[in-house]
Amino acid sequence: MAASPYYLRQTHAPDCGCSVCWSARQAIPLHSPSPCPDCRPPGLPYLEDGRWLCRPRSFCAKHDPSRRPPKYWHVVYDSGKPTPFVPVREAFQLEG
Repeated sequence: MAASPYYLRQTHAPDCGCSVCWSARQAIPLHSPSPCPDCRPPGLPYLEDGRWLCRPRSFCAKHDPSRRPPKYWHVVYDSGKPTPFVPVREAFQLEG
């Protein structure tokens, strides 16, 4: 279905309530400000000699992320030796 040329590339009113304008107002900016002046956010991609390039992100010594995964096992409760799961296929009566 072809759209009418009358509606293509028409500007919207400043107080337009359509879904496109609402989405544009709600959009979060792509690049948040860096945490400090020494940290550098990633650059926007640009085309150079037919190849897409992008300036890499860099961090200062204070904000450099760790190369190791975060330690989260300290929050796991150690209840002792694990008990294996044995499925019961037939009904049984408890003794005692």
